[in-house]
Amino acid sequence: MNYGKPNTRSGVERRGKGDDPLGANSEIGRKLRQYYDDLIAEDIPDRFSDLLNKLEQKSSADTAGNKD
Repeated sequence: MNYGKPNTRSGVERRGKGDDPLGANSEIGRKLRQYYDDLIAEDIPDRFSDLLNKLEQKSSADTAGNKD
């Protein structure tokens, strides 16, 4: 039964199976994924790698010094 309500969709369109449900957000997501993939493919600069190694050595020395 209709109960007096018109059978219109008020501007809402049906999506086909091939349509992307996220619309413009999918394009943003695709670009962010591409940027992230490019970022993780880059090498770590030597200076940054050296700093990480020094931090790890200091952390290991502190841990070894605290054992009783």
